[in-house]
Amino acid sequence: MDKLAGKVAVVTGANSGIGLAAAKQFAREGARVFLTGRRQAELDAAVAEIGGDARGVQGDISNLADLDRLYRIVREEAGRIDVLFANAGGGERGALDGMTEEHFDSTFAINVKGTLFTVQKALPLLSDGASVILTGSTVAHKGAPAFSVYSASKAAIRSFARNWIIELSPRQIRVNVLACGPIATPGARGLSKTEEEFEAFQHYARQVTPLGRIGDPAEVAAAALFLASSESSYVTGSELFVDGGQGQI
Repeated sequence: MDKLAGKVAVVTGANSGIGLAAAKQFAREGARVFLTGRRQAELDAAVAEIGGDARGVQGDISNLADLDRLYRIVREEAGRIDVLFANAGGGERGALDGMTEEHFDSTFAINVKGTLFTVQKALPLLSDGASVILTGSTVAHKGAPAFSVYSASKAAIRSFARNWIIELSPRQIRVNVLACGPIATPGARGLSKTEEEFEAFQHYARQVTPLGRIGDPAEVAAAALFLASSESSYVTGSELFVDGGQGQI
């Protein structure tokens, strides 16, 4: 259990779901973990659950001042970043005929702007040879009802990785995307406006996934660990699907 021994990892959106599962996995493998999240109470609970020297820094990735504060704390307390998991994201379903400017702006502020500046502002702290992991989605490649804005934001994540590996290659910094299918997280629940809509979404997800079930955050965390560790030392610019086969049919 030492695949990340001596490493410093930053995980955004780590209050719950995929981010929390990954932060726990990284810590178990020896990393010193910094977690971010918007809700202080949940962040405190996550830090307590991980234990050890885990450090929580409350903030919203769409707020650049919050990102500056995060990296100032990381610089003062750890001095570098070896693994950056830019996982924070969000959104909700929205049909084209009911789309609003607020819906578009809020989705892109978190998923696109937030991810961009999470990585950009980390650059001075990233070690040569660091691993950057972005949370994408199968909907970046497949159409789905009422998902056009969310899907477009996740397609931008895929494009970021393709371009950044070129810019960061002189420092041997790897950038990869985890393309998640339906995963049982609070964030997945937040994509639906009502309980009935969420239940319908779960039923649909099971029907179109070859494994016939919704994934667990721990399964995504295991894939994130692979991309964070030296086991993926020759993997960059890739999109690793953790989707039960949904994106392949």
